[in-house]
Amino acid sequence: MTSGNATLGWDGIFRLGLVQTALGGVVVLTTSTINRAMVVELALPATVPGLLVGFHYAIQLARPRMGYGSDVSARRTPWILGGMVILAIGGLLAALSVPLLAERFALGLLLSVLAFFLIGIGVAAAGTSLLALLASRVLPRQRAGAATLVWLMMIAGFAVTAGTAGRFLDPFSPARLVTVAAAICVIAVMMTALALWRLEPRDHSIASSADHTHSVEGFRAALAEAWADPTSRRFTIFVFASMLAYSAQDLVLEPFTGEVFGLTIGESTSASGLQHGGVFVGMLLVAFGGTWNARRGQGSLAVWTTGGCLASAVALLGLVVTGEAGLQGWLRPTLLALGVANGAFAAAAIAMMMQFAGRGRDRRAGTRMGLWGAAQAIAFGLGGFAGTVVRDLVILLGGTPSAAYATVFLAEAALFLGAAALAMTLGDSREAQDTSHPSKEARTLP
Repeated sequence: MTSGNATLGWDGIFRLGLVQTALGGVVVLTTSTINRAMVVELALPATVPGLLVGFHYAIQLARPRMGYGSDVSARRTPWILGGMVILAIGGLLAALSVPLLAERFALGLLLSVLAFFLIGIGVAAAGTSLLALLASRVLPRQRAGAATLVWLMMIAGFAVTAGTAGRFLDPFSPARLVTVAAAICVIAVMMTALALWRLEPRDHSIASSADHTHSVEGFRAALAEAWADPTSRRFTIFVFASMLAYSAQDLVLEPFTGEVFGLTIGESTSASGLQHGGVFVGMLLVAFGGTWNARRGQGSLAVWTTGGCLASAVALLGLVVTGEAGLQGWLRPTLLALGVANGAFAAAAIAMMMQFAGRGRDRRAGTRMGLWGAAQAIAFGLGGFAGTVVRDLVILLGGTPSAAYATVFLAEAALFLGAAALAMTLGDSREAQDTSHPSKEARTLP
């Protein structure tokens, strides 16, 4: 009988990172490439793909249910693979909807809605179960590094898929889009299946237990238990506030550099790339710094998370000053600082998520992770939209572009300050209190 407490080694963590790469590849195909095809090639209003993307975030409110399902199952990997298959089907249907939208709009729109419904379900099942598996199988000292690795590999999936698809999509045709999408989706499923092969032993203690059930009543009790826990509840609020601030800048940073500083589209893209590079650096800082501190028995993920939130607020205030004073020479350094701060906060927050999800012996990692994933999905769905609404509203009321963007950045800074205050209260739940991780004698998974 295999111990249900077997841990993941770094090679196992890397294999789960490959799954995140596959997941990121399919997601970027739908939210970026197909989004652009609808707006540019089909000349549809940007609201159409915007609502579809928002719909897929709304569907991710199912994350707690998916996480609970993996909690009461003998293994989590079938949920990950099943979610990836559903996601791939949704991605392919989204591509098939593009030529249909051009010929029969109503039918194409219905197919698009179905596609993004499946995309939301697939991401909820695969993403939640993958993070729950990490939370329950990774040692505390590995969490900062594991969180950074899987996140960066997902970003790599974004970059590789976008770059590769871009080369094969020229010259564009709907048929070519469907072919490329089909290839990406098939590769993603195959990569996931290979990465998960014999990765996780069957947990016989769960499989043989009569106390675990997939019933609605069981799920409601598990969700109520997760929300009743003060730490879990505070962390849910923290995730929502911080991710709302994190996502609100997505759709306004490049327009900000263009409208306020007069940068060309190429220069704006370059400036945005600098900020994304900063995110990468910030995540690596947490990976190395957090792991080093954990091995020495020093520091806390809450400290890294709080520091990242505070630094993000300071960088956003720097953008306000830079924009209002027209200090173009400080724009790029400030964007770089914002990226580093955002990356540090995000990596530390994900590691904290794994820490809190994996604590205790009640096997509720999936339910907790699903609760926080749902909060994150809501925040991401609202964030970008809210940022653009605030910007447009200030201009509609007679404000200047710099004042409009300053208002957005100030609101984000306030949210980050509130998130930092919440993160400080979460520091009381120390890793020394974590009883979920296996002992040093436990067998290590591949």
